[in-house]
Amino acid sequence: MYLPKLLILLVVGVIVYKTIRSKIRKRQIRQKEAELGCLPPPVFQLTNGLGLPVKKESLQATNEDRNPQYIMDTMNSISPDCHTVRVPIFDYEIFVTRDPENMRAIFSTQSNDFDISVFRQMSWMPMIGRGIFTTRGWDWKHSRSLLRPQFARDIVSDVEREERHVQALMKRLLVEPKSKWTEKVDLQPMFFNFTLDTASEFLYGKSVNSQEGTKHGIEMATHFHNAKMAVHRRIEVDKFYWLVNSRKFRRSCNSLHQWVDEIVASRLSQLKVEKSMNDEPKQRKFVLLDELAKETQNISELRGETLNVLVAGRDTTGSLLGWIFYFLVRHPEVYAKLRETVINTFGAHPTRTKIDFHVLRNCTYLQNVMKEALRIATVIPMNERVALRDTTLPVGGGEDGKGKVFIPGGTQILIPTYAMQHRKDLWGPDVEEFKPERFEKKQPGWEFIPFGAGDRKCLGQQFAFTEAGHVVVRFLQRFDKMENLEEGDGRIRLHHAIENRSGTGVQVRLHEAEF
Repeated sequence: MYLPKLLILLVVGVIVYKTIRSKIRKRQIRQKEAELGCLPPPVFQLTNGLGLPVKKESLQATNEDRNPQYIMDTMNSISPDCHTVRVPIFDYEIFVTRDPENMRAIFSTQSNDFDISVFRQMSWMPMIGRGIFTTRGWDWKHSRSLLRPQFARDIVSDVEREERHVQALMKRLLVEPKSKWTEKVDLQPMFFNFTLDTASEFLYGKSVNSQEGTKHGIEMATHFHNAKMAVHRRIEVDKFYWLVNSRKFRRSCNSLHQWVDEIVASRLSQLKVEKSMNDEPKQRKFVLLDELAKETQNISELRGETLNVLVAGRDTTGSLLGWIFYFLVRHPEVYAKLRETVINTFGAHPTRTKIDFHVLRNCTYLQNVMKEALRIATVIPMNERVALRDTTLPVGGGEDGKGKVFIPGGTQILIPTYAMQHRKDLWGPDVEEFKPERFEKKQPGWEFIPFGAGDRKCLGQQFAFTEAGHVVVRFLQRFDKMENLEEGDGRIRLHHAIENRSGTGVQVRLHEAEF
């Protein structure tokens, strides 16, 4: 009889306590804000105190493959000149900013005040463990010191490493002997298989060969995909990440861990035998695992560091390749211009010509095509940081948006790179058009950070451009025409699973040139 009443009193007491504490905290924040001369940014007002409608709309937008546009449209609905907002959610609040000046502060001039959030760490940890993308502070510095030397230019510039996998990809594109056209194909999954194969060989000296359709390769690609989708859902629900922990997710993570642990244990044993016999290493090509093994023999640490790199090296580059061809097939004039550039620069034969890294790097129009694909589709549409202490952002406050903004310690800041890379005031009225030529005149700064910025800038940026450029050159050498065979309304669908990929794939047919 008394237990229900006691529970009701307890719930009411907790609500009252949280309400009072929240009001006291808000008063303290406003006082600190005034002391520092900060001004409040616009507030995106929720329809109720729980914040459920915003989460519901966001989830709906994700399900409809338009989440990046939803965030951009939400900010524009306040004002096209609104680039920083405060968003109350439940008993806490977050800030969202798409202002380049704030990017400079977060990633450069005030970088010591910010780091990745615990929620991001814990969302990823079951899949990839501890590594460069999931650690903070000293642990992160240790990971970066291990990995950074391995991305030196002479290693990244080894384009011969990708050639075998490019040719394996080409073998899947069969042409009809008379017409020289392929059947309808979806290039997107092929690109994901390609980047999984190249990344696994770079990391472990042993490719899963998913492009060749091996049972093991298909299984690993499936586990990788399932785990990534679950991590995306964990990130979406923010502080409630722990609710997304299905048996399927755990099984996929365990399979990935087992696969890597077997490779690591085998390689460590081989290196130990070679060392005891004072033999020269049999494997002379660069393998990241071999280099990391010189610093640590801990299997768990080696698994975490390599899986962290595998996540970055597989889906982001695979997505970039998909978007490049997604736009090329819809802009035949760009395809023709780029193909002419490729033939004049690298030659016409797709197997007998050698691709030189330095020539690839200096092929301006090719680089601009890749940059424009990154800008308009924005492979990583959302970044984030959390304030390690009470701090400020340089702009975004007040009616004109030019005042400083106070950021309480522990507050998360979302950075919608898609929304920033689609600002008309920064990129022009043709911002929604695919125009590689825009990079001929524009040298973007903090408004274009597709690989992040500052100390945590992606180490594999040059690796990704080299790999993607290699594939583009071989495709355009072999195929002189490409036709779009996508069915539907033609609306761009940004399928967001950590990174953006085309929600309709890249459905095309290709015509083989004479060479």
